[in-house]
Amino acid sequence: MPAAPEPAIRKIADWCEARVPAHLRDQVRVELRSRGPAVTIIERRPPWSLGAGSHWSVQPIAQLRYDPIGHWTLHWVDGSDRWHAVDQVPPAADPADLLTVIDRNPNGVFWG
Repeated sequence: MPAAPEPAIRKIADWCEARVPAHLRDQVRVELRSRGPAVTIIERRPPWSLGAGSHWSVQPIAQLRYDPIGHWTLHWVDGSDRWHAVDQVPPAADPADLLTVIDRNPNGVFWG
């Protein structure tokens, strides 16, 4: 599988950064993790108590997957950490089209 192209990863990273105003980034962050053809969008929050340690929590939000013919598909994660294609969202040549779907949050599958 081809790795996700760097310009597309940058576009997704910019979208993630724009999700949270700078003055709130000590409370929540939206970031990405890229591995091969998959780019996973995550939400991170600081420890909720002193006993919780110093590591920020990580919650997967969505995953965009790049295929060999140059299309992106959008996936949501279930309670068992399994990824599923989002119904009725066709593959897209530009990940920005899928980021718009995440913003709309159909059926509450991304942002609860």
